[in-house]
Amino acid sequence: MNNKKSVWRDLALKGAAVVLLVGASGLASADQFGMQVGAGFGDRHVKKLDLSLVWDPGLTWWQIGDWHFALIGEANASWWHTNEGNVHDNIGEFGVTPLIRFIKGSGLIRPYAELGSGIRVLTSPRISSTFTLGTAFQFTEMAGVGLQFGSRQQYQAGYRFQHISDGGIKEPNPGINFHQLYLQYNF
Repeated sequence: MNNKKSVWRDLALKGAAVVLLVGASGLASADQFGMQVGAGFGDRHVKKLDLSLVWDPGLTWWQIGDWHFALIGEANASWWHTNEGNVHDNIGEFGVTPLIRFIKGSGLIRPYAELGSGIRVLTSPRISSTFTLGTAFQFTEMAGVGLQFGSRQQYQAGYRFQHISDGGIKEPNPGINFHQLYLQYNF
C-alpha cells in the first residue's frame, strides 16, 4: 500500500513540475514574468530545492528618494529531502506567496529587502519518525534581501529566511525554518 502511495506522490510531483515549466514557457514573452531557482536547508536536516514562477505586475507605490515599494507574486513547487528517520525521505511543497519588496529604482545594481506571507500544501505533514507538522496545509512567512542587476535588470540573486507552520490549526505545530539562496531570471 505504501508503494502505491509513493508512486502516486512521485507522479503528482513530476506532473506539477511539468505543468509549472510548460506554463512558464508560454509566458516567456512577457517581461513581467520570471523563473526562480532556490536551494537551502532547514531544521531537522531538511534540504530544500525550489522552482518558482514570479510575476511582477508593475505595481509600485510610496517613492522615498530613489527607493519604492513593489508588489511581487510567486507560485512555487518545492522538494524537501531528509535522511532523518526515513519516514518520508522526499516531500513536495506547493504554494503561492505575495511579496512586498522595497527596492532601489535606478542603477546597475539595485538592492532590495522583501517580506511575504502565503499558503503552502505539503504532500505529507510527517517529515520523519520524530518530526511531524500538524497538517498538510501550512502558512509561510518569509523575509529576505537581494540584488537586481543586468543590462535589462533581468537577473536577481538573494537570500531568504522562511518559516512554515500551520498557524495553530492542529497540534503538533512545531513549524520548520529554512535558509535559502535563490537566482531569478526575468523574461
